[in-house]
Amino acid sequence: MAGQLLLNRSCSSSAATFHNGTPYFCSKFNFLPFSTHPLNWVSGISSRIQSRKHFEVFSSNGFPLNALSLQDEQVPLTELGSAEATVSITVIGASGDLAKKKIFPALFALFYEDCLPENFIVFGYSRTKLSDEELRSMISTTLTCRVDKRENCDAKMEHFLERCFYHSGQYNSEDDFAELDYKLKEKEGCRVSNRLFYLSIPPNIFVDVVRCASVKASSTSGWTRVIVEKPFGRDLESSSELTRCLKKYLTEEQIFRIDHYLGKELVENLSVLRFSNLVFEPLWSRNYIRNVQFIFSEDFGTDGRGGYFDNYGIIRDIMQNHLLQILALFAMETPVSLDAEDIRNEKVKVLRSMRPLQLEDVVLGQYKGHSKGAKSFPAYTDDPTVPNDSITPTFSAAALFIDNARWDGVPFLMKAGKALHTKRAEIRVQFRHVPGNLYKRNFGTDMDKATNELVLRLQPDEAIYLKINNKVPGLGMRLDRSDLNLLYKAKYRGEIPDAYERLLLDAIEGERRLFIRSDELDAAWALFTPLLKELEEKKIAPELYPYGSRGPVGAHYLAAKHNVRWGDLSGDD
Repeated sequence: MAGQLLLNRSCSSSAATFHNGTPYFCSKFNFLPFSTHPLNWVSGISSRIQSRKHFEVFSSNGFPLNALSLQDEQVPLTELGSAEATVSITVIGASGDLAKKKIFPALFALFYEDCLPENFIVFGYSRTKLSDEELRSMISTTLTCRVDKRENCDAKMEHFLERCFYHSGQYNSEDDFAELDYKLKEKEGCRVSNRLFYLSIPPNIFVDVVRCASVKASSTSGWTRVIVEKPFGRDLESSSELTRCLKKYLTEEQIFRIDHYLGKELVENLSVLRFSNLVFEPLWSRNYIRNVQFIFSEDFGTDGRGGYFDNYGIIRDIMQNHLLQILALFAMETPVSLDAEDIRNEKVKVLRSMRPLQLEDVVLGQYKGHSKGAKSFPAYTDDPTVPNDSITPTFSAAALFIDNARWDGVPFLMKAGKALHTKRAEIRVQFRHVPGNLYKRNFGTDMDKATNELVLRLQPDEAIYLKINNKVPGLGMRLDRSDLNLLYKAKYRGEIPDAYERLLLDAIEGERRLFIRSDELDAAWALFTPLLKELEEKKIAPELYPYGSRGPVGAHYLAAKHNVRWGDLSGDD
């Protein structure tokens, strides 16, 4: 029966067996009268507005199945395309903060929006001893319904929690993962099993978990995928070693390296803004753009996370991943299509075209204690989990350059820091001055005030606005700088989904466009690793800046060196 799919229907009347020899019983396998559709980018988007999606069957390497043998009665491949499937989502590290605050709430939001398949289960796995009910009680405190809907919220929450289960085990125990596999199969019954593992754990135990899950708990009838959280190593060498170890048990197509900033609404809109608006694409080059700024700031310090942060610092934590990924999306050439590989190919080209970072183009800072009125703010080294003599930077600014025809000579400035005066994340595109500007006398000697600027504010209060020059109404000739403003909360009434919702849904659907490929990761680390090694070898001390300030003075000198003024310091935003 060449070219057909072999499927076991004997479980409708007799016991089947797990890999460990334990028998289980399941009800008759059901077929649903629907046809599957390829999970490309466009259909992935359109399918999100449909209720309860059905899924194409994939093998464990991420590709569609051609044939599958499960003994006994044989079923043609065309019938399996209609077979009912279960998506089993296992959150490894379920008792941790990330799982409680982000992953479980994101899964519930997808369920609330009817974006999860009809048959799905969620398992929590960690070393903490919990029952199913204790897990449900723990995560129920973090679940919320859409602010703009809140319809049947309690009922939806109850139904979601009924799908949540827990298994306690060690992260390096194959026996514990075999028991997890037993529980998963109990819940999956005889349906095609698609399994997603989310590694919400420290990177030093990634490989142990992947080994155990791959050997003992991967799907035998559908796909198996693994979401890996950053950090992906500390430098090029450790990152490459992590990738090599993961690929002992997984293919590249099974590994979903998540960077939650790529799931933010404005980052998604970046390509739409550029490639679907004629007014922007011709301007997107060195001919019209003077500089580009990627700014990330937080108005709080490490807040007890100093132990983790001190091992990585702001460059590894924010710049090498979040900001560099956004830069690659911003600067890439037009991809052949919206296919994940075409987009990621263009991002890799950008990263490989970037000039090696020089020490003179980098500024480091660390926040110090500061008093404002009766309130005192702690220094970074006041954190009890941070060594008193730590020189780990909590702030960094850098000037990067892309040596290709489109961007030659254009400075791309990054700035990221903690304990600053405000919380924001934005992209600022400053255009060149108008040649021979007829109105230059109206602006005085500071022509920067006449510069057009496109701003994409990622958070908070998502917005896109363009700074333009216009005449103030009246008899005189007085010019003003105004904003053409798209404020999301004013234009769109619906609540903007959290980045984790989008990325989890993409992983379930097999959409890899917003996940990081291994060669992307290598290119990113190759850019930053020489700088990081030089900083550590020379033990360069960061410039101190007060908690709640705009950061170290050195950042302003760096911008001035490249004839740039930081756009977030103008005070008119």
